[in-house]
Amino acid sequence: MKKILVTGCNGQLGRAVNQEYAKDEVEFINTDIMEGEGVTPLDITKAEDVLALTERTRPDVIINCAAHTNVDACETQWDLAYKINAIGARNLSIAAEKTGAKLMHISTDYVFPGTSPSPLTEFDPVGPISAYGKTKLEGENFVKEFSNRHFILRTAWLYGDGRNFVKTMLKLSETHDTVSVVDDQFGSPTSAVELAKMIHFLEPTENYGTYHATCEGQCSWAEFASELFKKAGKDTKVNYVTTEEYNSPTKRPAYSVLDNYMLRLVAGDAFVMADWKDALDVYMKDICQ
Repeated sequence: MKKILVTGCNGQLGRAVNQEYAKDEVEFINTDIMEGEGVTPLDITKAEDVLALTERTRPDVIINCAAHTNVDACETQWDLAYKINAIGARNLSIAAEKTGAKLMHISTDYVFPGTSPSPLTEFDPVGPISAYGKTKLEGENFVKEFSNRHFILRTAWLYGDGRNFVKTMLKLSETHDTVSVVDDQFGSPTSAVELAKMIHFLEPTENYGTYHATCEGQCSWAEFASELFKKAGKDTKVNYVTTEEYNSPTKRPAYSVLDNYMLRLVAGDAFVMADWKDALDVYMKDICQ
């Protein structure tokens, strides 16, 4: 039976991965920073702990869903962000190579500066402008350096079972007639369910490398909010504002729409990520029941 070790199993993607593989003959080794039912505690920043666990369990696949994703906090917690996003990736890469496991590492659109006029392929030059993006790029570099059998999946604007933009907006709609959302940052909202499907598609293959992994289509954050309010039947209006007006403490990419170019080359019609509006439909029906 295939063994899959998942880090960050209690996060949105970790939960989606477990659900996606539910019908497979798979033994999960679910890990997270805190112990829980069916969860092995693991601090991926500690190399000796990572190596001890992988030597003991001998996974066939390691899926790294763990990350420090609080973009604003990363600016003031550089050391912690680097430990989790970069050193953690390094430790898992070394462990994967030692045990012969495949490594599936999740990265982000924030590795790009956001200045491109068109969707970005896997071969476009990177240039992160935030601590989060910089530490995630270092994580990618460590994966490439230490693990030969790796997949790097760059995703964006992820939402699933957990805290996310969709749930935040719906919560605000309960007490606000109007919410202000930036309209000059563009990306592709991506369902954790869809990303888990892509992981499941690529994992059994030998098609290693870097992939963009977002739902199809693009929008601004304000357009995203308007669409989800419409689907939820909310009357809350969206006040479209600029990034400057919003006064965020962190630089964010203005345009980080990812083109799933490698996936098209490798999979053709065998697997295509859903359109972001269709994926949001499925999600909204699930959480709004």
